[in-house]
Amino acid sequence: MQTIGCPYIGSLVLPYLSRSLLLARVGWQYRLSSAHPLNQRSISSGNPGNDLEKGDGPNGGVPSSPGSSNSSTDSTTSSSPGSSSTPQSSIPSDWDENPDLNISTFAQLPSSTFGYNQHMIINSEFKEALRQILWQFRAPIRYAFAYGSGVFPQTASGSKSASTVHSHPSPAISTMQGGKGKMIDFIFGVSYTQHWHSLNLQQHRDHYSAIGSLGSSFVSRVQDNYGAGVYFNPYVTVNGTLIKYGVVNLDTLCRDLSEWDTLYLAGRLQKPVKILRDDPRVRLANQINLISAVRTALLLLPSKFTEHELYGTIAGLSYLGDPRMALPAENPNKVANIIQYQLPNFRRLYAPLIENLPNVAFHDSRSKPSEWMDDPDTNATLTQDMDPQKRGNMVRRLPRSFRSKLYFRYQSKFQIPQLEFDKMLEESDDLDPTRVKKPQGSAFDQRVANDRLEDLRGEVRKAIKSTVQWPSVTQSLKSIVTTGIVKSIRYAREKMEKYREGQKKEKEGRSHSSGARSKST
Repeated sequence: MQTIGCPYIGSLVLPYLSRSLLLARVGWQYRLSSAHPLNQRSISSGNPGNDLEKGDGPNGGVPSSPGSSNSSTDSTTSSSPGSSSTPQSSIPSDWDENPDLNISTFAQLPSSTFGYNQHMIINSEFKEALRQILWQFRAPIRYAFAYGSGVFPQTASGSKSASTVHSHPSPAISTMQGGKGKMIDFIFGVSYTQHWHSLNLQQHRDHYSAIGSLGSSFVSRVQDNYGAGVYFNPYVTVNGTLIKYGVVNLDTLCRDLSEWDTLYLAGRLQKPVKILRDDPRVRLANQINLISAVRTALLLLPSKFTEHELYGTIAGLSYLGDPRMALPAENPNKVANIIQYQLPNFRRLYAPLIENLPNVAFHDSRSKPSEWMDDPDTNATLTQDMDPQKRGNMVRRLPRSFRSKLYFRYQSKFQIPQLEFDKMLEESDDLDPTRVKKPQGSAFDQRVANDRLEDLRGEVRKAIKSTVQWPSVTQSLKSIVTTGIVKSIRYAREKMEKYREGQKKEKEGRSHSSGARSKST
């Protein structure tokens, strides 16, 4: 074990960590990420300039619209559903049937514009300020995104000054946060966990709690073996801006995006984020994640529904089993706020995918004009085909780990004998290299999809809860140790304040509604 000072700390921390996370070892699969190269680019240098920033241009970037200026906004091609000019129209319809997650270049993606929907439009000065924060890390960051209310507003502008949170923020950050100082959240995807922490500990030892004194080997083992495979350093100041960053191995990230084994990071990427450095493998895995979120939401929705219902269902998936939503530790109106303030971004993220699905479509004349994409006041209507065969195909194409949980629930409900069930699972095995076939829904998938809608909703939600709950709990326990007691208390206090603010606004809303009804009568 590599040790950096204070060797006796290990004897104090290790027993506490083992006791706190004993259940994680017993109840959750050992998830040590394998350390092998994801691509051929060198990681030997600590210079961030050697990490290609795939944020602009043809190799993973956001194309500028013809005639548009990059002086004030970060542009991307957007179009309404049904438009033949949308970049997504060039994507093969069967791209997700047998995706190759071992790609290493953007040229290996299904099309030259594949995944452009993942890149959100934000102010270019704000985007550059976020990228400058990444450049302060010499350890190589292969994939990075900023997310949360510090990047995408979830409430109206408040009165709190940005100076109360950030020490010396850039003017772009102060302006974009609208006078409301908020910590900015990042996720960094890295190729080699221990190598990354070794470099980062040398440069930013003050970002770590006492755990950092035990060395990069210990830090990486804590990251990879417990919770959701993410190591967070909160409340650190970089470039005068207060940030929190989580470090995840790219293998762990891609596995969660494509299989939903924890939904911890997949759930975050199902909502609008700002990708600052892109990676072809992650882009492909995230596109699988996004279309899987649409399919799961469709299984929970009736034949006719609105955009708010669709995006609200998607945004709420990862919160179903999150312990913070059951405790006074999160704004109870969080999902509704996200949809209310980020509706255009949800359209950019999901409308191109909906256009490519054969069993769902926008059924609203308001969605025809091109300017509809940026209209926050339009809540368009959609319809889906409830044919059991098509819905069975959706069940069959759900992410592998999550689908297995749903299958086990219906095995119990339908009382299917174990031998028959095992044979069915073998036939639906996506990992068999000898099988390259179109994943069509079986009779069992159709039976699941044809279940009474309320019963299907209940089983899907239970499967989501069983996916989300344990990794979220163990990740929270891990964070107490990795972030330290002081920062953990500060974080919990701020979450409780958000909960109280949400409850207060909810009561005010109910009071306003009841007062309006009284006046009308």
